[in-house]
This record gives sequence, C-alpha cells and structure tokens, in this order.
Amino acid sequence: MDSLGKTLSLAKRGLINYLTKRPLCISFEVTHSCNAKCKHCHLHGPAEEERATPERLGEICKELSPVVAQASGGEPLLRKDLEQIIQAWRVPKKAPFIVVTTNATLLTRDKYQSLREAGVDEFSISLDYPDDRHDEFRGVPGLFGKIENLVRGLDSQKNKAISLCCVIQSDNFRLLPRMAELANEWDVRLNLSAYNMLRTHDESYMLSKSDLEEFKEIIPVLLEMQKKDRKIRTPRDVLWKMADYFEKGLVPRCRTGEKFFNVNPDGTISPCGLIITDYKTKGEFIEDFCRNNSCVYCYTSIRANTERPLLSVAWEHLKFMMNN
Repeated sequence: MDSLGKTLSLAKRGLINYLTKRPLCISFEVTHSCNAKCKHCHLHGPAEEERATPERLGEICKELSPVVAQASGGEPLLRKDLEQIIQAWRVPKKAPFIVVTTNATLLTRDKYQSLREAGVDEFSISLDYPDDRHDEFRGVPGLFGKIENLVRGLDSQKNKAISLCCVIQSDNFRLLPRMAELANEWDVRLNLSAYNMLRTHDESYMLSKSDLEEFKEIIPVLLEMQKKDRKIRTPRDVLWKMADYFEKGLVPRCRTGEKFFNVNPDGTISPCGLIITDYKTKGEFIEDFCRNNSCVYCYTSIRANTERPLLSVAWEHLKFMMNN
C-alpha cells in the first residue's frame, strides 16, 4: 500500500463502519479445500463445494463494504482464479485493505508478484514454529525452508508485504520470543492468535495453569521486543486478554455480524471459520444467529483485533500505516 489516499480511505471507512456497526473485517473463505494437514485444523484435502465466481465475490465485497477483505480457506491459493477475485475486490487507492492468508505451500516469487499486482496489500503466512518443527505440525515436509527462502528472496523489495501469523498453543508459546526475533531477521511482521478447540476439540493445545504462568512472564518480553523492533503487530491489550482467555477458556460477548464474519466459498454467510452456516443475506444472519449468539469459545486474531475499543483500534492502525 503506497497511497495517502488509500490510508485516508481506510480510516474513513473504519470510522463509518465502527459507528454504524458494520464489519471491520470480512474473511472470504474462497475454498474449504486444503493441501496441508495441520494438527489444529479439521480442513484436510479437497472439499466438494460450490464456488461463487470472482464477479459475485466482488459484488458481495462491495455490498458489505469492509475495511479489510481477507482471502482465506482452506488454502486460497488452490483457487486458480484468485487474482481475478482480488481484482474484483480492489478499488485503486481506496478501501478495502486486501489480505491473503496462506500456508505458503503454493506461494512462489512469481505468484507473490502477480497477486500484488492484482491488488493484494499483504500476505499473512501461517507459521507455528521458528524451525523445521513447523513442517511436522502442518504435515508438509520442507515447508519452513520454503517459507524462509521465499521471504529472504524478497529482501530487495522496498516493502515486504508479509506478516507471519502464529497460533499460540501449549507446544509453541515458549518459542514466541524466537518467533519475534525471526520476524525481525526476515524484516516482516508477526501477528499472534490464540488456539481454540472449536475445530478439532483437542484440549491438549490449550494452555494449562502452569503454562499460563509462564505465558504471563513471556508477554512483557514480547512487549519490550515490540517497543524496540516494531515487528510484533499484536497490541498490548490483546496479548493480556489472550492470557485471560486461556485462564478462563472463554471470552464473553462475541460480536460477529457487527465487527467481523465470514463469507463461504459459495457466497453465503457464516459467523466465523469455526461455525459454518449458510445464510443468504446479512439481514437473515443478524436476525437468526447474531441476536441469539451465545458462543464464547474463541479469541482468534480477527475477533481480538476487531472487538477492541475505537481509540485503541485507530491508534494501532495509524501506527501500522505510518510504518508502511
């Protein structure tokens, strides 16, 4: 993103959407197919699904008018028309901010460039470990090395449009300072999300009481690194609320429908990627699901960052724009 005009457009839309209770972020799960076998996810292999056309996804994005439009999955790069989807969302020098969330198995230098030219503002690359342990966790041999080679190969770029997304769980939380160091070495950003059991019902990846005490000692270390290197994107209040989430196992008052929600591959609407529904319209979704929503069992990055107070959101986004 290289335009003051787009920065102002994002700020304006963010304020309007916040005040009118329209979503700040919509995650378009453009496919539920996936070419990895991640231990914390239930989406493995090809999915039988109807897929909306790029044109239809463009219409939906225009109707819903999010600040951030995210192409996710499954693995979005499995869609051969992903560039066309991005082009359908793109409005030159204006919102939305377009993110592709990927495991990077199919992300080559050429694919990175073609998607950037289509309109991608940032790639969010999933990374659970700062070494080859990532390969085993994701079920893809050689994946960590591929990601490292890709990111380091972009060193000549003025701005690497990449952030690493790490899901915090019991087996990797002690490695978070090293993950932050890696982001600094690679000159990319690091975004953190909290594991939950809604996909696989596996409680072992939740932080235990003893884990939690260690995690609380790690948070100040991360905040010092954030202050020094500015690579950790996750805000202070979100990090501490993650500790609260792991301690209680829940965060009350999910605000899906107001702050965020998902669009399925066929263009229907779901509350999030963890609860799949098929509402045809936002109005139907709000009336039937959101008014009766009692789910409290996640604190994903999208939820965490969109449910924050207005001034906190505005300040963090301003800092991000100033650093780009």
